[in-house]
Amino acid sequence: MPYVKVGEENGKAIHLFYEDHGSGTPVVLVHGFPLSGAAWEKQTAALLDEGHRVITYDRRGFGKSDQPSFGYDFDTFAADLSVLMEALDLRDGVLVGSCMGTGEVARYIGTYSSARVAKAVMLAPLPPCLGWDDDNPEGIDWSIFADMRREIRTDRFAFLKNFLEEAHNADVLGGSRIGFDALRAFFTVAAAASATATHDSVAAWTADFRDDLAKFDIPVLAVQGEDDRIMPIAVTGDRLKGHLHDLRYEVVEGGPHAIGWTHADEVNAALIDFLR
Repeated sequence: MPYVKVGEENGKAIHLFYEDHGSGTPVVLVHGFPLSGAAWEKQTAALLDEGHRVITYDRRGFGKSDQPSFGYDFDTFAADLSVLMEALDLRDGVLVGSCMGTGEVARYIGTYSSARVAKAVMLAPLPPCLGWDDDNPEGIDWSIFADMRREIRTDRFAFLKNFLEEAHNADVLGGSRIGFDALRAFFTVAAAASATATHDSVAAWTADFRDDLAKFDIPVLAVQGEDDRIMPIAVTGDRLKGHLHDLRYEVVEGGPHAIGWTHADEVNAALIDFLR
């Protein structure tokens, strides 16, 4: 299986697992919390059918990647992504992030520029800035993130079950847009992630990406569910137009947070049209 080294802990290498399939324009898919690159299966199939080269990878601490005890912040996540981009020598590619993965996309371009990237896509975005502050009054109270981390420390598995149900609006869409077997499969992936990574990643969500977004000089597509319960649309997607000069923004009617699965047809149509 293919791995790339992104660092060391106690003299042992930290590796990220990735998959690289197809040919054509490279599209790098950056998964959301608390899953792995396998969560992109509906987008991977559509992109391969369109003749694209598709690269997925597992964030450190998740999926088949190594689980170090540190590095669960967006500076490190972006550095990991940069190592992968350089190792595969990707050029004129497209970065596609979902949820937490949109933070990697924003921080990567803000730190490493768009030299290797022609376009970017954000599904259920985390940017521009989720945490409340005096200069970010639209943000969410910090106590919510503290409560989530406390829930993870108390009973990580109960937290993950509830989080995944809320991400898919399972009380409304369960059995129709999302099967219960799929929810159980997602839980299995999430439960296998590092407890440290799960906890610390939530703390990272309060990162401020406004300076990163100001450095974007490429077209961006943002797609978000109207009924996103995890990343409130008024705090996230609706605010992107004030920070990106070349933005196409689409709202999926009735869509939850995890639109890549529940509304894959709509997401894939928007994604493929944007890539064309």
